[in-house]
Amino acid sequence: MGTETKQLQWQENSEQTVLNVAGTWNFEQGLLDFAQFKQELESKPKLTHIVCNAKSLGPWDSSLVSFLIQLESCVDEVSYQNFPSGVLQLKQLAQAVPNSQTNETLAPRPSLTERLGLSVIESLKQCMHFLSFWGECVLSFVRFFQGKANYRRKDFLYFLYDAGPASLPIVTLISLLIGMIMAFVGAVQLERFNAGIFVASMVGFAMAREMAAMMTAIIMAGRTGAGYAAQLGSMQVNEEIDALKTMGISAFDYLVLPRMLALMITLPLLTIYANLIGIFGGALVSTWVIDVSWQQFWDTMLDTVGLENFIIGFAKSCVFGVVVALTGCYCGMISGRSATAVGKATTSAVVLGIVLIISMDSIINFVSTMLGI
Repeated sequence: MGTETKQLQWQENSEQTVLNVAGTWNFEQGLLDFAQFKQELESKPKLTHIVCNAKSLGPWDSSLVSFLIQLESCVDEVSYQNFPSGVLQLKQLAQAVPNSQTNETLAPRPSLTERLGLSVIESLKQCMHFLSFWGECVLSFVRFFQGKANYRRKDFLYFLYDAGPASLPIVTLISLLIGMIMAFVGAVQLERFNAGIFVASMVGFAMAREMAAMMTAIIMAGRTGAGYAAQLGSMQVNEEIDALKTMGISAFDYLVLPRMLALMITLPLLTIYANLIGIFGGALVSTWVIDVSWQQFWDTMLDTVGLENFIIGFAKSCVFGVVVALTGCYCGMISGRSATAVGKATTSAVVLGIVLIISMDSIINFVSTMLGI
């Protein structure tokens, strides 16, 4: 059988079956109808071995290679005679590339139960990894108090400034607005009962016990915690952390410890500052909206808001400082080695930090309520 230029001629004898390949084989002359050739091949007695002879072969291109590969898929064994070395080499190269995986050969999708089980197992692994990270941090702090931690004091001072004075503008703005909003909402409602003076109690209690610590922690999670994750993630990409380990330097002492110390020190101090600014914002609104004097506002607040509320808020800020620093450093240290992985680590640091802040706040509120504080 054949086309105008491509020629395939069968030569059969008692010893072997020969397929003579002749003529010009290129795409310009059109492709061979292999389906028709396969029907002709199947009409012959069972063939297990074919000898392809290219003694009369003319110009050729990869269309000939494609035909030979298709032929090998239909016959158990094919041998070649008088073929140019380029044809056989190109065929061997094409067969060396694995076939792309089709939809039919893909593994079946796991069932809902299996996917749920895998998610639980992965979550447990993440929890164990987080606990391991927490343990390394504890050991690093033990070395710090023993005077054996290997870290740069200059780095610690830089992180202390970045998490403290450099954060004052955003903390000031948010705390002032929160105090003003609470005072305005409270004034509108309390004025209906001629109890506007108790706006001072509401603002003072909310800022001291809840809002100052939580809002400051959320601000620091979005600002400093995300920054820690991005910094450490970038160091993972550049293999700087691996270099520290190669030199025998603890990455926890050198990178994590100064960041955690800085945030654990500055966040409680920022919370005290946020308390003052938030109460000041409430006093401003009370003076403008319900004509409460500054003296009346402060006297009412100090009479009704006990010191224990400020202590609870301060205790929360200490816990939140650990949470924000821990999540930021943890997400950065486990980051992958790509730009996308660094972005995911930064996002995870913020989301995980906020979730843990709210969770810890709920736990502390529950415990303090049970203790009657």
